[in-house]
Amino acid sequence: MKNRIIMLLQKLRVNYIYQMLGSHISVLLVAFIVLSLLFANYVERLVYQNKTDELITYGRSILDKFEKNPQGPVATLEQFYTVLNARNINFSIFDENQNIVYPFTGRLSKFVPTRDEWKQISEGKTVVIKRENQRFGQEVSMVVLPYIRNGNLLGGILLISPISGSAEMISEINHYLLYTVLIALAVSFLFSWLLSRIHVSRIKRIREATSMISSGKYDVHVPSSALDEIGDLGNDFNKMAERLKASYEEIEVLENRRRQFMADVSHELRTPLATIRGMIEGLQDGIIPEEDREKGIKLASKETKRLIRLVNENLDYEKIRSNQIKLNKEHIQLSEMLEIIKEQLLFQAEEKNNVLLAEADSDAMVYADYDRLTQILINIAKNSIQFTENGTIWLRGKSEMKQTVIEIEDTGKGIDPKEIESIWRRFYKADLSRSSTPYGEFGLGLSIVKQLVHLLDGEINVTSEKGKGTKFVICLPLQSE
Repeated sequence: MKNRIIMLLQKLRVNYIYQMLGSHISVLLVAFIVLSLLFANYVERLVYQNKTDELITYGRSILDKFEKNPQGPVATLEQFYTVLNARNINFSIFDENQNIVYPFTGRLSKFVPTRDEWKQISEGKTVVIKRENQRFGQEVSMVVLPYIRNGNLLGGILLISPISGSAEMISEINHYLLYTVLIALAVSFLFSWLLSRIHVSRIKRIREATSMISSGKYDVHVPSSALDEIGDLGNDFNKMAERLKASYEEIEVLENRRRQFMADVSHELRTPLATIRGMIEGLQDGIIPEEDREKGIKLASKETKRLIRLVNENLDYEKIRSNQIKLNKEHIQLSEMLEIIKEQLLFQAEEKNNVLLAEADSDAMVYADYDRLTQILINIAKNSIQFTENGTIWLRGKSEMKQTVIEIEDTGKGIDPKEIESIWRRFYKADLSRSSTPYGEFGLGLSIVKQLVHLLDGEINVTSEKGKGTKFVICLPLQSE
């Protein structure tokens, strides 16, 4: 049953192009029909109005001539009769008793108005009937003008004109209107079809691009514009595709770094563990001479510290990322802090023949968590020492406006400009050729640094030039916001 319903729905499915085409044509057809009916009705009313206006004009002319030439009324009427007869207009003169007094012979011997019509005539009003088809044996337009002298109704003039000519003209206008509507519908159908094809084609391109993305092909772009909603959809789709591509590339990069990290960890763990195991077994079995025992113990201790450093770096990063770090901010004398860090790292700097200098304003203060700021500065300084030989490393501090600026600059190898944005990423190693380094060997140090600076509501930037050195700049607000 369910399959039958699905098959029925598929059969009843109507393509979007036909939906658009049908909606366009339906709207246009309704609009054309309404406009045609309104126009035909307007033309019909206009034709009949013009006819009655013509009859009123002639009737008033007859009455005016009659008033000005009362001695020869018959001659005047004969002139008008000849002129109006040529225009297919008939008129009759009736008296106050509704008897026809002119023409003397004709089809009508008596004018028989309705009660309402006679009432209007008695009140001196003109009676206008645009279509009359009962009293005269054919469809005519009729106008009755009263003739009043000294306030008394003496009669009036009745003018009638067959509307067959008007009806034929209206019919011809309606035919032309029908042809116009058909032509307009044909043109509208063509334009609607073309417009629908264009819209459907644009939607189809987006649909095909969506299918490509769903199959894992993110390098896709659809034509876009700002002309309509489909263009906006194309713009949004392209932005989505770019973000998906960037996310996919980032995932790939992270996956490669994860593999590299696992390889590094395996290598780094294997070496110290093998060393520690060898030393312990050597000490147990008495293989190591007594004079070398202390040296072996120191070596095992050093390798153990390397393992602890690896675990701690990973734990620190996870705590920072999950906001499990609690900060205890306080005002710290910056010059004293830099001197302490200098003392802690002085031995490591001298091992690589580096000069380590600390320079800070005596009144410079920093508002931060002491332990975390120490962690930040030591991480950066260790990186500077690691990539500098026979050079100089500066630790500087100063107060500017409402912030404290700390600079760590070296004259080391420098960083390629293309790699500057990458150094903050987890597991990133600027020099992948090295297999073992004393500090930050797992690429977690600078990632932790950036996370901690953000936790302290600060900013960190780096500038570097290959072969000339690197400069880290940390800006921290003087007080919490």
